[in-house]
Amino acid sequence: MIIRKANITDTVCIANYLLLAMEDIIFEFIGQHNSETARRFLLHFVQTEDNQYSYKNCFLAEENNQVIAAINIYDGAKLKQLRAPIVQYINIHFSKNFNPEDETQAGEYYIDSFGVNPAHQGNGIGTIMLKHVINIYVRQRKQTIGLLVDEDNPNARRLYLKLGFQPVGVKTLVGKKMVHLQINPD
Repeated sequence: MIIRKANITDTVCIANYLLLAMEDIIFEFIGQHNSETARRFLLHFVQTEDNQYSYKNCFLAEENNQVIAAINIYDGAKLKQLRAPIVQYINIHFSKNFNPEDETQAGEYYIDSFGVNPAHQGNGIGTIMLKHVINIYVRQRKQTIGLLVDEDNPNARRLYLKLGFQPVGVKTLVGKKMVHLQINPD
């Protein structure tokens, strides 16, 4: 298995895998509980540069020339700038006044979402990908990484804590209470 930066030809896989982790959040964003509409919405932004879901902000796991997982990470200081096209799109295309809470901030690189192909789940791929971004951002670049985990997802929380993330607070995102975790440079 190799882990690499994503490119424009990977966008369908990226959207499908990220949607595994964030479909309910996208439903809240767009005000619709339609999986295909959510997939098209996310694909639009994964294919586009200069937004938080862009392929430019993603790493992929690839095995036998097949993308099997994607992780989305960006500089939290750029959240407002990266979110602006999404806010505008939702306001125009879904006639919804979209103004969600800030899920990240300056001082951390933020893992927005990541997902693994269901046929490959349970094989440690998520752990390998997390260790990869920890190595790049925390160990090499000496940056803090942050993420949010749903209070109702104890398995994910255990994984993050095992990898060295520590709770730093609680945040609300589209009405859902989330635990804010960070891992800092040694």
